[in-house]
Amino acid sequence: MLERNGLLRKNRRVTLAAVGVIATTVVALSAAIYSHLNHAVARARNTAATLRPALTVTTTLAQRQAMPSLIEASGVVAAWQEANVDARVAGLALVSVDANVGDVIHKGQILARFDDADVRTQVAQSEANLAQLEASARQADSERDRALALETRQVLSKQDLLQSVTRAQMAEAQVAQAKAALMAARLKLDYTVVTAPDDGVVSARSAALGQVANAGTELYRFIRRGRLEWRAEISSAAVSAVTPGLGVSVRLPDGLSATGHVRQLAPSLSNDTRLALVYVDLDYTPSARAGMYVSGTIQTSVRDATIVPSESIVIRDGRSYVLYLSGNQVQQRAVQIGRRQGKLAEILSGISPGDVVVVRGAGFLNDNDVVRVENGT
Repeated sequence: MLERNGLLRKNRRVTLAAVGVIATTVVALSAAIYSHLNHAVARARNTAATLRPALTVTTTLAQRQAMPSLIEASGVVAAWQEANVDARVAGLALVSVDANVGDVIHKGQILARFDDADVRTQVAQSEANLAQLEASARQADSERDRALALETRQVLSKQDLLQSVTRAQMAEAQVAQAKAALMAARLKLDYTVVTAPDDGVVSARSAALGQVANAGTELYRFIRRGRLEWRAEISSAAVSAVTPGLGVSVRLPDGLSATGHVRQLAPSLSNDTRLALVYVDLDYTPSARAGMYVSGTIQTSVRDATIVPSESIVIRDGRSYVLYLSGNQVQQRAVQIGRRQGKLAEILSGISPGDVVVVRGAGFLNDNDVVRVENGT
């Protein structure tokens, strides 16, 4: 009996030990499963955070198209030719001034008038003097002819004949002198009316009503035919690329543009600036004015290029990059920039035509960022 009781107690202790071991094992397994689940949830959360778009962007395709080679220049807009209208008579007062600054004038148009009363009197006196001398000349010719007739019959001495011929010649000379004086008086009368020597636009006026001018006094200054030119300054390195006839675009202060073409280059560079002067004939543009200092471009050639918007180019650590889109992730690619024109830039290397690049938002992205595309490419 005692032996049986001892055996029962021993079995009970074994059973309790086994239960303890099983309980410990269950607790350990539960802890391991809980830890694994926590790690799995954390990994899932990290993965979800990684795949969440960093930014909403716009994209475009790199394109291959013709792009002009441009030379940037700046310079002053000036009159192609500026002409003066001067007084050609002296001591006369201006009685009318018929043109003002900014007026468009035409060749032969009356710009001003001088008081011509005294000049008309001179013309009348010259005409009367000429008539008198012509009458005297006719009388001298008649006497000469009579003397020649008498000389053939040896009735008139040679001395008398010589005097008659001389008087006739002097009368002819006096008539010629009177004609020249009349011509000068009439020319002076013509000069009392000031006319435009060519078409153009009045750029300055110094004539004033009542002014008594001397011969040679400037009355008006005008831009011949209204033509303007741009005197563009370029570096010596660009001189060889510029030839007459090249197209030019000029940016005016009001935001508008003027076009033109190269007429000629100065034969030498400036001793002060070491820049070359290019003379550009500008097409008529109402807002262009002589004296403006403007910038522009000279188009030297056109060639195909791979281009992207300038906004898509990111400068980092002194190098240029674009963000290339692959799927919904971006890859940062180093590129070499060539020419720039307006909002476009030429890519010499780094991407190819047809590649999708990020435009808006490119500056805020890093390599391998996930993005959401707002527009189609």
